[in-house]
Amino acid sequence: MRRPLRTAAVLLLVGAVLAVLGAGSAQAAGYRYWSFWDSDGGKSWTYATQGPSVVRPDDGAVQGFRFSVSADSQDSAQPRRAPDFGAVCADTPAKDGRKRIALVIDPGTAADAPDGEKPPAPRTACAQVAPDASTAEALASVAKPLRYDSSAMLCAISGYPRSGCGEQVDGSSDGPDAGVPATASTAGATAGGSEGGGPSVGVLAGVGAVLVLGVAAVLQARRRR
Repeated sequence: MRRPLRTAAVLLLVGAVLAVLGAGSAQAAGYRYWSFWDSDGGKSWTYATQGPSVVRPDDGAVQGFRFSVSADSQDSAQPRRAPDFGAVCADTPAKDGRKRIALVIDPGTAADAPDGEKPPAPRTACAQVAPDASTAEALASVAKPLRYDSSAMLCAISGYPRSGCGEQVDGSSDGPDAGVPATASTAGATAGGSEGGGPSVGVLAGVGAVLVLGVAAVLQARRRR
């Protein structure tokens, strides 16, 4: 009985390892979408935690948009231009009763573009809007046409891309917007929920159970020696 038990234990342990690896690869697919970024007040970007229609930036703020393929906020590509309000709004003088928002719009690379489309060049714009205007309103004032889907996710800036919205790539897809990461390019509420690309809690619990069974089998085999 020693050999069958040992073999069973080995098989269980191998199965657990394969389950973990399989869970990771199954969720490795990315999504093609516009992400939304805040300036931290310096020369770097921070992934926004709220959608552009919720954020109402102060005068002098810098906000960025980047089109790319990514799984979640941890691996999302930042705008390739540094946030520099002085450079973007240098030619837009301040006005009483208006605020200026510097916008960096980066349509990404050819590798991220949908089939048959070529991304336009990155650009900047200085939006001069009402004091209570949101980032979405500032963007609309300088980068029309914008396109949104039925869930208020930002799909296109200045008409790019022509079609599609948050579609899954490099993996099986359940259709547009299926499983799109909670992203600040969504025009509505604060992003929330799990954004990770790792195994779910259920998968990890199942793997843990398999490992326990494997260890128990090994111990039982040793007792019967």
